[in-house]
Amino acid sequence: MPAHRSRQMREYLAQQRPWLTVERLPAYAPELNPAEPLFGNVKGVDLANRCGDLPQLCLALRHGMARVRRRRDLALAFLRHAGLEL
Repeated sequence: MPAHRSRQMREYLAQQRPWLTVERLPAYAPELNPAEPLFGNVKGVDLANRCGDLPQLCLALRHGMARVRRRRDLALAFLRHAGLEL
């Protein structure tokens, strides 16, 4: 059985009920994960058509994540896409 559905996890969640709401999600739901469109954006913009060694790819990834952080509207769009609002 997966750890997130174990008896130990169920007991822990039962203790946290006063402040924690648990939502059951489908096994595979990338549309509910704000990281999916974020990484898709970085992959399509900053990592597109790159071939290089790992340090170069890591640097491009860092630049892409910094680009998204500078564009608050873009970062919030990824949350809205997943149905989350701030």
